[in-house]
Amino acid sequence: MLKRVFTAPDPGRTRLRFAARAVLGIALAVALCGLAGHSLAGAVTGGLAALLALFTVTDATVRGQAVTTALLPAVGLPVLTAAAELHDHPVARDLTFLAVVGAGVYARRWGPRGHSLGVFAFMTFFVAQFLHATTDQLPQLYAAVLLSVLAAAAVRFGLWCYERRLPPPAVPAPPGGTGLARVTTRQAIQATAGAGFALVVGQLVSGQRWYWAVGATWWIFVNTTSRGETLVRGFRRLLGTVIGIGLGLLVAMPVHGDPAVTAALTAVCVFGVFYTAAVSYTWMMLWVTLLAGLLYGLLGVLGPDLLALRLAETGVGALGAALAVILVLPVTTHSVTDAWIRRALRCVRACAVETARRLAGAADADPAPRVAELEQLLARVRLSVAPLVHPLNPMLGRKRRARHVLDLLDDCAREIRGLVAVAADPEASHDTRLATACRRVEAAVEALTEGRDIAIHTGGLPHAEPALAHLHGLERALTELARPLRTPSGSPLVGA
Repeated sequence: MLKRVFTAPDPGRTRLRFAARAVLGIALAVALCGLAGHSLAGAVTGGLAALLALFTVTDATVRGQAVTTALLPAVGLPVLTAAAELHDHPVARDLTFLAVVGAGVYARRWGPRGHSLGVFAFMTFFVAQFLHATTDQLPQLYAAVLLSVLAAAAVRFGLWCYERRLPPPAVPAPPGGTGLARVTTRQAIQATAGAGFALVVGQLVSGQRWYWAVGATWWIFVNTTSRGETLVRGFRRLLGTVIGIGLGLLVAMPVHGDPAVTAALTAVCVFGVFYTAAVSYTWMMLWVTLLAGLLYGLLGVLGPDLLALRLAETGVGALGAALAVILVLPVTTHSVTDAWIRRALRCVRACAVETARRLAGAADADPAPRVAELEQLLARVRLSVAPLVHPLNPMLGRKRRARHVLDLLDDCAREIRGLVAVAADPEASHDTRLATACRRVEAAVEALTEGRDIAIHTGGLPHAEPALAHLHGLERALTELARPLRTPSGSPLVGA
């Protein structure tokens, strides 16, 4: 876990800029709330609104990000109103909270914008429980949300819009089309069921902090698809919370809510959340837990009992998520893995074809977008396979096979990158053997994805021609993939 955070590559220092901009945007939002005369509750609400505007909005284009950011208050303010109006009506409040959970997850079928709006709606209801918001506080909270979203937007799209200088990310659509709708519907039902369990049991544990359990269930479902992904994420959330509570005892409690020290430590936590989110969910949760401890210190209620209660409620939330994905319309790890591996293999084929066309002299051939898409697909394959290669997975045979598949897919990607680099050279050879080698790559991919045998090429001797060497290396990796992908097992890696 430590190695992943401290050695993870950061091309273009994107994660560093992402985290630094978040600190700047949230600090500006909180400062403006203070200058406007808002109370501590208003400042906390504004800070959270700015954090979500900077963290959850992930549209592919800057214009799309701006539109989604503008829509956040339109979703959040009605939810905030409902939460405050139902403050003294527990049954109606709980049912509404569960409805927000289900709708928020269901909205993911509309892509990044639906996801962002769903998260903002849920967290708005959540913060209302955190602050015990009532109707008389609504005008101030409305103003805090609007002011903070504007501040975050000014920093993100005006002061420091580094995305304008970057190529649009190649984000592949999840496989299945209508299948996505089916999976999203299942997840919405699962999340609602898990949140219902967390809500009931969480209230038995604590009548005041029960919403922590619901929040844990919600965030465990974010960015997961299969049963295995959700279980692993739940484990990582619990682990990050345990470590964060330990840090809270050492760092947050001695501060005693001192405003200046708390502000400085809060900035560090915000930076940590944004910087580590892409590489380690455990580390992100560590910073989130410490941040929550500092906020409770400001409110004057932080103590060992509260931190122990947070751990208990997080455990309840993780248990609710686990029971939901196991018992309620489960989406198996293998079915999801199969879909992403097939997408990755088809992209390998497309990369090889486009590169061969480039080497053959086609002026309109450009393999670069395909390579970028392949990198995104392989990242999604790693995410879906993560439960199978997790250290706690007791099924060693499947773990070895999953790692072998990942290694061979990485080999494919390496050969593709080498092939594209050769094709970028204007002096590259237009050897006629490229077309033959490319056709063999196409045939190998089709055989793998359709369950047929791969014809093994016996003339694969080393070639001085770089493009041919990469194509033959790609063919060898695809041929070797056939064995781990088709090995009979009680729970096969692909084809379940």
